[in-house]
Amino acid sequence: MSENTLSVRLHRPPILIAPGVYDALTALIAERAGFEALYVSGAAIAYSRLGRPDIGLVSLSEVEQTVALIRDRVGTHLIVDADTGFGNALNVQRTVRLLERAGANAIQIEDQDFPKRCGHLDDKALIPAQEMAGKVKAAVDARTSRDTLIIARTDAVAVEGFDGATTRAALYRDAGADMLFVEAPRQREELARIGAKLGQTAPLMANMVEGGKTPMLQAGELQALGFALVIFPGGIARALAKTAEEFYASLKAHGSTEPFRARMFDFEAINRLVGTPEMLERGARYAGEESPKR
Repeated sequence: MSENTLSVRLHRPPILIAPGVYDALTALIAERAGFEALYVSGAAIAYSRLGRPDIGLVSLSEVEQTVALIRDRVGTHLIVDADTGFGNALNVQRTVRLLERAGANAIQIEDQDFPKRCGHLDDKALIPAQEMAGKVKAAVDARTSRDTLIIARTDAVAVEGFDGATTRAALYRDAGADMLFVEAPRQREELARIGAKLGQTAPLMANMVEGGKTPMLQAGELQALGFALVIFPGGIARALAKTAEEFYASLKAHGSTEPFRARMFDFEAINRLVGTPEMLERGARYAGEESPKR
């Protein structure tokens, strides 16, 4: 196994922080900020592409296309939210094959029944634990590279209680999951118990959602509790939505973007960010022309 794989990184400190992204631009900015891994958030895709809530409306093809576009722009490890795997065990296998080819380094599937919903919403339903174990096995069998990790998420805390959730997680580990994700524990003490009960047998993932059901802890605190990975999946969507609301309100009130200029990239800055000068130079080189003036 290569020393640069996501698996190797997850087995050494410090805890890996993966911010949420939902398109190539957010991924590019996050990569340039220095993050080693990015989390392709299903919720953020729903918010941005559909303008809808995270209740299972996003399709496999939309996730696959998003991952492919992000992979074309960044080299960072991509951890991909694949919801329920978009169906039964056979659907899960197709999901794994497509997302792996698109550039995913880790694929997360969950044990919710339809209609699925965000892990921090109420009234979730689960499939039987053995059915989910079969889906985990199917995912493991479908990947072409051992370096592609399968993350098993359980939403059982809200349905079967804490002990039911950790029992399910252990079953999914035994079915072959490379990482375990117990979603939406409600107290710091529950996070500590997850680490104590499961952390010695598989890397653990935590989810920090602003205003969600789990207390917001700093990455170092989660590492001390036994977690190897923490994601902040929808944070960028919430930050940009808040900024957009304020931008549009300012434009409507003033009839100009001038009052907002200090909070924006100008034309030159956005072109530097996305690499316009370099691409124009490359295009001129292939065309046998002199490099364009900058």
